[in-house]
Amino acid sequence: MSMTNLRRRLHHGDVDGRKNEHVDISSVDSLNEPLLGKSSSDTGGSEVYDPRRQDLWDDDRKKEQLHWSFLFSNLIAQWAQWLANIIVGSGSLFGRLFPFSLDNQNSSPVYLSPLQEDRLNTLRSRLQIPFDGSRVEHQDALRQLWRLAYPNHDIPPLKSELWKEMGWQGTDPSTDFRGGGFISLENLIFFARNYPGSFQALLNKVQGQRADWEYPFAVAGINISFMLIQMLDLQSSVPSSKSGVRFVELLGRDENAFDHLYCVAFRLLDAQWLVKRASYMEFNEVLKSTRTQLERELVLEDVLEVKDLPSYTMLDK
Repeated sequence: MSMTNLRRRLHHGDVDGRKNEHVDISSVDSLNEPLLGKSSSDTGGSEVYDPRRQDLWDDDRKKEQLHWSFLFSNLIAQWAQWLANIIVGSGSLFGRLFPFSLDNQNSSPVYLSPLQEDRLNTLRSRLQIPFDGSRVEHQDALRQLWRLAYPNHDIPPLKSELWKEMGWQGTDPSTDFRGGGFISLENLIFFARNYPGSFQALLNKVQGQRADWEYPFAVAGINISFMLIQMLDLQSSVPSSKSGVRFVELLGRDENAFDHLYCVAFRLLDAQWLVKRASYMEFNEVLKSTRTQLERELVLEDVLEVKDLPSYTMLDK
């Protein structure tokens, strides 16, 4: 790949695309009927009893009662879902004792083995490390990534136009780690070391019919790290999603499960990118579909480790 072929840059923000959901009572259907229905008054004298009119009156009252029952039930259901989201998402003791099943939420209490808890804490400690361009070890990690990506080229200064060739947004890669932290750089290095075939294929965009505006490789990698952190519920005291609970099981069998899953996610994202014939503006949409596919694969019964995921077969070493 030519070193002068600079790709378009992707401004990344909300990488997982998910927003906090709030109950909007105003969205409940407005009342289309009068409270007591229509009644006619005859000013010309007393009204004669008519059985058919009484039946119509009863029907109107029944419709009114059914309508209000529907509105009330709908409001209660929305309130219950809102409350459940708060309890489950909070990771509180009450949420652990009384788990709710909502979409991808796990419906059973989660019990961690000492090994799983230790490895989960180790992974969480990695998540707490922000990228610091002034730290020598972080600078060395960037240089290491360059050597793995372009072994036949000299390492550029830490601020150089050449970093854009790898898919960083600017001349200084350190400004792109706001959301991903140092672990996102570790993920890229792990990908290059353990699956160099796939790493080079995605970096150089050598497979499939590519778009004129391609996704920037390095920035996409940071987005994938952040997406996995959210999908696996790693910032909660105990994972509450089904995919998060299953991941803890995988972590108990492989301490590098997160890094391997990252490589699968990156390869899957590129495959979906090609299938959808996506371009620059559709990156978030492809990232969401990648997350959805991973969530489906993680809960398969025969998946005991990351290498059992169907999408793992796409990786080349």
